[in-house]
Amino acid sequence: MTLKRKASLLVVFALLGAIAVATLPTLDALGFIIRAADLPGTPSTVAAWRAQPITRDPEITVPTRGGTIPARFFRPARQTRRTMVLMPGVHRDGINESRLVGLAEDMAATGYGVLTIAAPDLQRFKITPAVTDTIEDAVRWVSEQPQFRTDGKIGVLGISFSGGLSIVAAGRESIRDRVAFVMSFGGHGDLSRALHYLTSGEVLGDLESAKRSSSVAGAEHVGVHPPHDYGLAVVLLNLADRVVPANQVEALSKGIDGFLLASSLAVTDPQKAIPVFDQMKKYQETLPEPSRTYMQYVNDRAVDKLGPVLLPIADGLKDHPGMPALSPERATPPLAPIFLLHGVDDNVIPSVETVLLAEHYRGKAQVTGLLSGLITHAEVNRTATSTEVWRLASFWRAIMGR
Repeated sequence: MTLKRKASLLVVFALLGAIAVATLPTLDALGFIIRAADLPGTPSTVAAWRAQPITRDPEITVPTRGGTIPARFFRPARQTRRTMVLMPGVHRDGINESRLVGLAEDMAATGYGVLTIAAPDLQRFKITPAVTDTIEDAVRWVSEQPQFRTDGKIGVLGISFSGGLSIVAAGRESIRDRVAFVMSFGGHGDLSRALHYLTSGEVLGDLESAKRSSSVAGAEHVGVHPPHDYGLAVVLLNLADRVVPANQVEALSKGIDGFLLASSLAVTDPQKAIPVFDQMKKYQETLPEPSRTYMQYVNDRAVDKLGPVLLPIADGLKDHPGMPALSPERATPPLAPIFLLHGVDDNVIPSVETVLLAEHYRGKAQVTGLLSGLITHAEVNRTATSTEVWRLASFWRAIMGR
C-alpha cells in the first residue's frame, strides 16, 4: 500500500471517528427518549445499546432551613457526565413516586448522577415559598459535596409546579454560579396566571401575539383546553382557609387530600384508586356545609361549579407578597441556560405558560423551549410519531451539552 493510499485511509478513518463521536450524544439523547416512552422493537434495542447499568445508593438526608429531607442517588456505572437534582411536583409519594423513579433511572442510564429530592410542602399538595427555599438549600448543599461534584456545577430539573419554582431558586444569589442548567418540565411562568387558568379556563395575556413571536419550538400548536379537575382540587386545597370557616378547613383538606391520592393512583394503579374514590364520596356526606358542597364538586369533578367559587380568591392573590418566590417572571433570572419542556395539550399547567415565560425572558436569559405532542402533563406519553421523538431527542441533546 502506498503512502498516499495510507494517508487517504487515515483521513477517512479520522472523519468516521469524528462523526461517531459527534453522533454518540445524539444517540444518548435518543436512547433516553426511547426508554422513557417505552418504545418497543428496534428502537428499544438501540436504546439498550447505549444505556449504562445503574445502582441506587441507600437513602440519605439533605439539610435545608426547614429541616432535613430524604434523598436518593441514582448512580451510572461508568463515567458521570454531571450530577442533576430531580424534583417531583405535587405528589404525596415524593421521591418514591413511581414515574419519578423511572425518570431518574432513565437519566442515570444516560450517564447522569441523579439525586432525587422532594419538598415536604409539595408532598402535602401545598405550593409555598418554603418549597423554593428547599430547592435552593438542596442545590447549594449538593454542589458542596465532593461525591456529587463534577465541575462544581449542578443540573436542576423540576417537574410540574416544582419546575417554575426551580427556575426561581436557580436565580438566587447563593446558587446562581453553581447551576449548570435548569429545566422546567411542565412548569409555570407566573403562578397567579396559572391559578387564573385553573379556576376559569382562560389564559391571561396576548396568546396569539406570543405564539407568532415565540422562539419556543411547537408554539404554533398552543391552544386553550378546559382545565383539569386535579389541578383545580390542588387550588382548593391551597385556598381552603379562604373558602370555608376556620373550623372546617382541616376536615375539608383531609377529603381533598384523599381525592388527590386516588387521582394519583388512577394513573399508576387504577384498581387501587376505585375504593379510595368511593371512600371520598362517603366522606363528603360527613362534612358540614359549605364544605360538603365543595367536596361534592371535587368528587364530581365539577370544574364548572368549583372554578367560579375560587376564581375571585385566586385573582386576589396576584399581588400577594409571596408571589415573587413562586413565579419565575417575578424573580431574578438564572445565569445558567434555561430549558422549558411542555406537553402541548397540558391542561394542568397550560403550555402557554412556557410560551409566555420564554417571551418574558427574551433578551434577559438563555432559553430553549419545546412544546411536544409526546408529553402529557410532566410525563412522556407512550404513543409517538418518529418526528416527535426526534424533536424531543434534539431538545435533550442540547441539555446534555451543558
